[in-house]
Amino acid sequence: MDLKFRRIIVSTVFVVVALLFVGRLFYIQVIDDSYKLSALNNSRRFVVKHPARGLIYDRNRKLIVANDAAYDLMVVYGQVKNLDTIQLLDILQIDKHLFFKEMQKAAENKYRPYPVVKQISVQTASRLQEKLHNFPGFFTQVRTVRSYPHKCGALVLGYISEVTKTDIDADNYYEQGDYVGKIGIERVYERYLRGQKGGAYLVVDVKGRVKGPLEEGAHDRPSVLGKDLITTLDIKLQEYGEKLMQNKTGSIVAIEPKTGEVLALISSPTFDPNLMVGQSINTNYAKFATDPNKPLYNRALQGDRYPPGSTFKIVNALVALQEGIITPSYSVGCQQGYYAGGIHVGCHSHPSPLNLVQSIQMSCNAYYCNVFRAILDADKYGTVRHAYDIWRSHVHSMGLGAPLGIDLPSERPGNIPKPEYYDKYYGKNRWKSLTIVSLSIGQGEICMTPLQMANCAAIIANRGYYYTPHVVREVIDTAMDNTFKKKHVTHFNPEIFTPIIQGMYSVVQGESGSTARVAAIPGINIGGKTGTAQNPHGKDHSIFMAFAPIEDPKIAIAVYVENAGFGATFGAPIASLMIEQYLTDTIKRPWLETRMLETNLIHKPTLASHEKQRN
Repeated sequence: MDLKFRRIIVSTVFVVVALLFVGRLFYIQVIDDSYKLSALNNSRRFVVKHPARGLIYDRNRKLIVANDAAYDLMVVYGQVKNLDTIQLLDILQIDKHLFFKEMQKAAENKYRPYPVVKQISVQTASRLQEKLHNFPGFFTQVRTVRSYPHKCGALVLGYISEVTKTDIDADNYYEQGDYVGKIGIERVYERYLRGQKGGAYLVVDVKGRVKGPLEEGAHDRPSVLGKDLITTLDIKLQEYGEKLMQNKTGSIVAIEPKTGEVLALISSPTFDPNLMVGQSINTNYAKFATDPNKPLYNRALQGDRYPPGSTFKIVNALVALQEGIITPSYSVGCQQGYYAGGIHVGCHSHPSPLNLVQSIQMSCNAYYCNVFRAILDADKYGTVRHAYDIWRSHVHSMGLGAPLGIDLPSERPGNIPKPEYYDKYYGKNRWKSLTIVSLSIGQGEICMTPLQMANCAAIIANRGYYYTPHVVREVIDTAMDNTFKKKHVTHFNPEIFTPIIQGMYSVVQGESGSTARVAAIPGINIGGKTGTAQNPHGKDHSIFMAFAPIEDPKIAIAVYVENAGFGATFGAPIASLMIEQYLTDTIKRPWLETRMLETNLIHKPTLASHEKQRN
């Protein structure tokens, strides 16, 4: 009985296994034709249909990133026969060592199409197509490459390049030979811009020539175009800003205060984004990466080692007003600077004493040393450390000391030091208001990015609130979240901005002693603040932040020019020209424009600037 039972069990197992094999074979041969297609590899070819990437427009619907046709030369290594390398290389005009290196990679999977030469021009592809029958195993595959009609905005718009192993491992959408956005908008909005790949099965003869679609295209799948984007950028303003910053190192950021939309974001030196397209991308990237002027470094977002200088006096004034430490009539005398405890903070010659509005107009260092110490030493806080925490909390409410969250990669936070930093440096309870008095005038450990400075100008223009700065307004036919529509309200009451704005108006439109009269535009009321940041490595940095018109602000701006001296020397004129261009679409002060355009503060041309001028 036991033996008979065991025979039944064994027989049953054999029958079940046999049925599984039969069922699997039936599925493979009758239902699922993917194995059939793979097995017929020598007479069938699967060609990926790469979708065109979405187009990118500026805020006025001007096309700023377009698509051009290009071709990849693909090879199925296992189908290559009697290759005439000399003839092929003569058509392609490429280095033979590079070609052989790519062919070795293709040999690793000899029945899988591999892009042996990428982004061939239309002209080269046409010449190749006439001779392609001489090269069995090779075929061309169309794709699109980017082009930039306005030749500006390289670090904002970004570029695309071939995927790396990291890209492939992170997203199974990608395969070797695909392209992906690397920086800027191209990277952040990649999943919208890339679309969806399709493909087609083709019948080929023994020489690799296409005879037609397999089974009338029954197995094909269409590609889906990438989504178009509408940015917040004004490309005309972006172009103009890059011209003004030519041969200078620094940044310009312009924001629409009421919405947080970035109108222009310039980092200089820069380069023509068309240099990061096609077969020259690797060569140009290597040159840019080793350029001592760092054209790949986005100073607008990553320049968080910039001290804000005197522009930060506005922030200290707001904290003091909000906390009731001072009133607009609070007055301080200045005798060429501030003196206390053996410390001297110098100041330029100006009328004395000054109230709050005058202190902004004249940018008095002594006034703000007194104000800052009055905050930290106020009896109501008990200790300097507690007072500093209160001060720091107000400053943080303006988006300082942390990334603002712009929709561009690699934004840096700037620095508003924690009290623990001073505990570590000076010892706990051993630092006082005088110890860190340099913070009163935007020096010391305080650092801000140009983006944060422009956002501060927007906060003042709005009398206490801001929207997260952003560079994309709309993804066409796609619902977006409300991240950039959220209103951020600072700690400051709207009414305390009145004397601040009066002071900033006087900086530009005031009488003798005002620090930025050069920025005045006839018929437009500007509120501004100069800054001159000390630089231990050379000439001081020139800074200016502003907004206009005061009555109904439409633009807030920050300009930071490295090693350029006083804020009124370059920061204020450049900001003023940008405002005039944006609000009036014309420049009525050609003498000022000419001086800004023709001044060279770098002297030694960079590769990037040379190529940009040539193109």
